Amino acid sequence: MHGLLTDLYELTMAAGYVAAGKAGERATFEMFFRHLPPHRNYVVAAGLAQAVEYLLGLRYTAEEIAYLRGLSQFRNAPEEYWERLRDFRFTGDVWAVPEGTPVFPGEPIVTVRAPILEAQIPETYLLSMIGFQSMIASKAARIVEAAGGRSCVEFGTRRAHSPGAGTLGARAAYIGGCVGTSNTEAGYRYGIPVFGTAAHAWVQSFESEVESFRRLQELLGPDTVQLIDTYDTLEGARSAAALGKPLWGVRLDSGNLAELSRAVRGILDAAGLHDVKIMASGDLDEYKILEMTAANLPIDALGVGTDLSTSSDAPKLGVVYKLVEVQSETGTRYTAKFSADKSTYPGPKQIFRHAGHDVIGCAWECPQCDKDKAPAVRALLRPVIVGGRLVDTLPEPADIRDRARESLSALPAMVRSLAPSRTPYRVEYTAELRALLATVAAREHHPV
Repeated sequence: MHGLLTDLYELTMAAGYVAAGKAGERATFEMFFRHLPPHRNYVVAAGLAQAVEYLLGLRYTAEEIAYLRGLSQFRNAPEEYWERLRDFRFTGDVWAVPEGTPVFPGEPIVTVRAPILEAQIPETYLLSMIGFQSMIASKAARIVEAAGGRSCVEFGTRRAHSPGAGTLGARAAYIGGCVGTSNTEAGYRYGIPVFGTAAHAWVQSFESEVESFRRLQELLGPDTVQLIDTYDTLEGARSAAALGKPLWGVRLDSGNLAELSRAVRGILDAAGLHDVKIMASGDLDEYKILEMTAANLPIDALGVGTDLSTSSDAPKLGVVYKLVEVQSETGTRYTAKFSADKSTYPGPKQIFRHAGHDVIGCAWECPQCDKDKAPAVRALLRPVIVGGRLVDTLPEPADIRDRARESLSALPAMVRSLAPSRTPYRVEYTAELRALLATVAAREHHPV
């Protein structure tokens, strides 16, 4: 499963480890990002479930191995390497921040500890899966924050970078706070509520708009949402109001939403349809939604597509996967990078979340907290896979969504704001971790 879904250098390094007699060494890698993306004050961790599924199912077929054998880069690969690929199983450990948790620069989202070949090969897949879903979940959280209690539905699969990205993006958007998606595959796969009734083509296919509305009601009953802006929006609203119930709501997909939503609300109320909702869609983002919220427009629900499914203003998360420890017959060696702008801290780590700030320390540290004077400290990284086996059943997306909502609500208001925070969330390093860095720097003859 997905054996070749990686960069070539992961596989050439793996062959090199075997050739160099290092295959028995145990390595620890950590995934994190160095800087927040533009306009972001936090990132919502997402994508762990798919990463775990990949690790536990990673295999190499005879055909895949034959393909690799035919590449010139492997002309000197030892036979033992091909035997290891043929029998490949992930036997290591994974610790991770639970999905739905806000994370910040420098904090390890995932830690992988395994025989070095098993830990190296998954790098590309893990970075791609967790980086993508975390960006979409973070975007969704911003949109939901701007909506001020209005329901937000993810509408973006048709604009996503592939159908697969659309399905995973729908999952991530739900984790970030959307109430559901238009993507039926995501609903089937992940138990996410699905929404959608008809497009403009439905209205245009009938001789009259009224007939299209009536037929849709006959089909969908109380789930009916009439799209009223195919021709004249206010006339469409009057037609929908004249037909009356069953009717969940009407949708505006174009025009001046401020003027139209108020006028349509008036038409619906005049017909006694006070509980019929107005949904808005059409190139929405968090800033347009925030303007709607500030203006207190009579809009009850929002459909957000392109901007959400691609996180268009910040489409990438610069996650990296770095070696921090190697265990061999000669002992444990902690590793770090000292290159400009890309330095790392050595050793496996833990994130300790306090009230209003985080502390990154060595994994073996256990900070004490006086419960009478300060809130309890939480260690965020938790065991997910131990010895190649799943520790516990992973939570469903609905439960992850609840965690995200609770965790985000605990952040300071300025951090949840759409504007770059003047006081970024504080992340510190323990004295013990700083001392370990100094020790490794001295070993490598590098000033800290």
